[in-house]
Amino acid sequence: GISVVGKGYDGQEAVELYYVLRPDVVFLDIMMKRYDGLYALERIREIQNDAFVIAVTADLRQDTYQRLVDLKISEIIYKPYDITDIMDKLVKTHAMKIQS
Repeated sequence: GISVVGKGYDGQEAVELYYVLRPDVVFLDIMMKRYDGLYALERIREIQNDAFVIAVTADLRQDTYQRLVDLKISEIIYKPYDITDIMDKLVKTHAMKIQS
């Protein structure tokens, strides 16, 4: 029951795709070349402050975590991850969307 409507390869492309597609949920890698996921998250928040964005990252630094929190990340999944973790976060995020 999940449809992938777009796939970007850096933060700038993620923002452009978000602007056009307005997906229900965004999975956003934080460490990308050129424009990173923090860049994308900040711009997505400017487009839609309550967008549901799930960060996927191997970056365990406290400053990265704090920046994600400051930008109101919906969920964080740390790599390596299990597909059940992704599905659990997706279900939780979907439930939050229905409530809002």
